Amino acid sequence: MSVRVNTGVNVRLIWRKSLNVVMLSLTGLCALLTVSVLFFILGYLIWNGGKDLSWNFFTKLPAPVGEMGGGMANAILGSLKLLSIAALFGVPIGLLGGVYLAEFGGRTMPFLVRYTADLMNGVPSIVMGIFAYALVVMPMHHFSTFAGGIALAIMVIPTVLRNTESFLRDVPSTLREGSFALGANKWRMIATVVLPAASRGILTGVLLALARVAGETAPLLFTAFGNRYWSPGWSQPTSSLPVVIYTYATGPYEDWHRQAWAAGLVLLGLVLLTNILVRVFLTRGTAYERT
Repeated sequence: MSVRVNTGVNVRLIWRKSLNVVMLSLTGLCALLTVSVLFFILGYLIWNGGKDLSWNFFTKLPAPVGEMGGGMANAILGSLKLLSIAALFGVPIGLLGGVYLAEFGGRTMPFLVRYTADLMNGVPSIVMGIFAYALVVMPMHHFSTFAGGIALAIMVIPTVLRNTESFLRDVPSTLREGSFALGANKWRMIATVVLPAASRGILTGVLLALARVAGETAPLLFTAFGNRYWSPGWSQPTSSLPVVIYTYATGPYEDWHRQAWAAGLVLLGLVLLTNILVRVFLTRGTAYERT
């Protein structure tokens, strides 16, 4: 009888170990495939676009149509201007909305806001572009940098809102209770205790939201449109890296194709750099809090 029991235990133990090895191998293989795709894309961009990166690429305007050379300084500056408008309008709205969901509100209104934010996160970017076109471009009767920034800001709001709410809810309630015990009102408690405690996570969400919209093309085709020259101010059409990549990649000139690869490498490099800085920032913040 004991021999049978021991045999059954050994069989189950062998089965569990075998299943553990198989599942560990599958998860490791999936992780390797995911990382391999990223490195393949990055390597392909470096191979095709790295040789066309130069000082002129970052400082010169595009060459006339049909001529070789030129750069994308106006597109790089245009993307920075668009992201600055998106941050200026989208981040405060998303931040305050996240504070409301985490610290105020009852049941019905927060549910509707969360549901709306989740829907907005799933809406195709081209629909956001059409909405910004009707909201800004049509009343102004022309494309502009401001319209493109508003389109990106609309896409930033739900991501910042949901991330802010999530990080604020992770702040221990004892911090809130201690602040109230010292005589602070709710707004002072939020401004001086809760928000600083969640600031690293909130900043991470903001940077990731901006990195996400930095590569959007469809909304900018309806709003900022494009410009082969410098775009002074905020009321004129402006160039941007995603739109230039689309234009050059579908163009008939081989030099345009090479520059499109180079612009894609720059755009992906900026996104990767943002993600790396966020990870380093969070890691250092966690280490500091533990010490």
